[in-house]
Amino acid sequence: MTVSQRLIEDFVRRAVEEDLGRGDLFARISQSRPLGAYILAKSEGVFAGREYIEALAGIYPLKLEWKIRDGERFTPGDRLLEIRGDSRDLLSLERTILDLALHASGIATLTARYVAELEGADCVLLDTRKTRPGLRAFEKYAVRCGGGQNHRMGLDDCLMLKDTHLRAIGDLESFMKQIRRQIPFTAKIEIECEDLEMARQAMAAGADIVMCDNMDSATIREVVNLRNERYPHILLEASGNVTLETIRTLAGTGVDAISSGSIIHQATWPDLSMKVEA
Repeated sequence: MTVSQRLIEDFVRRAVEEDLGRGDLFARISQSRPLGAYILAKSEGVFAGREYIEALAGIYPLKLEWKIRDGERFTPGDRLLEIRGDSRDLLSLERTILDLALHASGIATLTARYVAELEGADCVLLDTRKTRPGLRAFEKYAVRCGGGQNHRMGLDDCLMLKDTHLRAIGDLESFMKQIRRQIPFTAKIEIECEDLEMARQAMAAGADIVMCDNMDSATIREVVNLRNERYPHILLEASGNVTLETIRTLAGTGVDAISSGSIIHQATWPDLSMKVEA
């Protein structure tokens, strides 16, 4: 088992323990018998959660027969997964299995809608760190299932200087020279900028990525032109008030990426249910 698989297993164990508490009361009073069930789609969407449900079935004696892969679309009436196992195990795990599929599929579905708006554009959709505590790896996995790309996973894999950080820094250029020797050689530095002048300073100071934060399209185009003329190695990211209605226009400015926290925190669950059959 890989380290990644172990982390997923630990996550699903905690999810089950949260629901079971000191034990399922129905399992205590019912008789054990073989039982089958299936997950039925009652709305459309993009599926995610398979990796985590498979980890669950690796811990508890459940047999899974998948009808869908992560990242595939489903429509009302589709059977997504057939499950067989001991009746007490299956019924005890029903809610955890559904919650994994519902939460991940909701994020994957909304992400896919944003990605569809970028079709044909040389621009990628990124998530953010606006994730629920304890669920970051799971929610960012769901973004990948929907066709998005992950931004940084945490504070340790990219140094981002936001407006709050910049207020604590005096001379940005001197600061950048100093920290280059203090952070890992492979780590990038991203600087959040609110206008063209700030973007100019960030590029001159040696940023690897410049975030155009809440800029209008005209200003972003000016930043893109500056980058193309003088700093072609720098990546540009647009962020702030990104919607399904505005993302295509933002992509048209020439930025390399657009980040949105809403693909996670505004996602709604699809309608999936588990049906039992003998």
